[in-house]
Amino acid sequence: MQMLASLCVLALTALVAGWLTQWLGLKVFRRMRDTLRTGWAQILMHDKVLRRLAKVVPSLIVQFGVQGVPHLEPRWTTLITNVAVAFTLYHLARVLCDLLNATNEAHERDEARKAAVQTHSIKSYVQLGKLLVCSFAVVLIVATLMDRSPLLLLSGLGAMSAVLMLVFKDTILSFVAGVQLGSNDMLRVGDWIEMPQVGADGFVTDIALNTVKVQNWDKTITTIPTWRLMTDSFKNWRGMFDSGGRRIMRSLNLDANTVHLLSPEERAGMGHIALLQPYWSERDGLQAMPGAAEAAMPTQAIAAHQVTNLAAFKAYAYAYLMGHPRIGKGPGMFLMVRTMETSPTGLPLQLFCYTNTTVWVEYEGIQGEIFDHLIGVLPQFGLTLYQRSSDYGTHYPPARTDVVAR
Repeated sequence: MQMLASLCVLALTALVAGWLTQWLGLKVFRRMRDTLRTGWAQILMHDKVLRRLAKVVPSLIVQFGVQGVPHLEPRWTTLITNVAVAFTLYHLARVLCDLLNATNEAHERDEARKAAVQTHSIKSYVQLGKLLVCSFAVVLIVATLMDRSPLLLLSGLGAMSAVLMLVFKDTILSFVAGVQLGSNDMLRVGDWIEMPQVGADGFVTDIALNTVKVQNWDKTITTIPTWRLMTDSFKNWRGMFDSGGRRIMRSLNLDANTVHLLSPEERAGMGHIALLQPYWSERDGLQAMPGAAEAAMPTQAIAAHQVTNLAAFKAYAYAYLMGHPRIGKGPGMFLMVRTMETSPTGLPLQLFCYTNTTVWVEYEGIQGEIFDHLIGVLPQFGLTLYQRSSDYGTHYPPARTDVVAR
């Protein structure tokens, strides 16, 4: 009877002590945390950490108090002590896991580190630390309940290393891949990546130990094993955003039948276009060649004087892009208008330039404005777009001379 009463008193004391410790600890340490306002104080005195730490007290009281219970057989004393130690180890392991979680939260919450969080996320390291803590805790708890030395269990695990390597193969590969991705700055949270082989095309929302989450443009989530980002190739659009400009590389497929030499009348009709004035000045300079030079190379001189409507349109498109306020002209932002190899679908006239913004909606608006304008002025140069099925047949609209410069 005395033994049962002592056990009940011990259990009640442990419960009350745990409740008082949690209440007083939260009250005192919260005030200290608010006073210090440092990063480490926010981590070490986190509410979850304090609550979990308070749960260690009851098992400690039972662990040491059971030795004073009268008339309790040694085997029961050993059993209760081992169970109490197992609970102590369990709660201590949870304390360490909560500390790691609090560290990750503080790292992500700090405004001054937001850029660093995107560049070097510690989430994968936190998860690896939690995995190691839980693994060691399981070994110690099992050894305690079996009343055996942990070294005995560890020696048995050594013989199972091949099985463990097979079970944790993806985890090990993903951790190594995560370290390489982070150290080489190959992937950050917020990067737009394309990985067609796994159906990923969107922004990286999370980089964890085993997986990387990508939110696609249709708002679906693609989960990629971290190790696949090292074994397979993927496209990262971060360089485009860092440059501040996005490339336009599209073609107008012109009908080759509409390309012809300009007549003097057509040439005169285009003389008032402001964007073509530099081009005509350059061509007129060729006409001012000395007579001896023309006599020496009459063929080259005549060829120099001949201008096609396509050449005039290329000069117009180039001048239009150079004068466009939303086209970038910075270092590395090439700008050119070129004709590509003729194909069965027409003569491609390619525009290669960069916008001065990377915002997708603005980029599409600029691109649409440019091509709308150039398609609209094509008839004024006597050119038409190629269409596989056309109502024009072999009859093309005449060249217009009422060109209005932008």
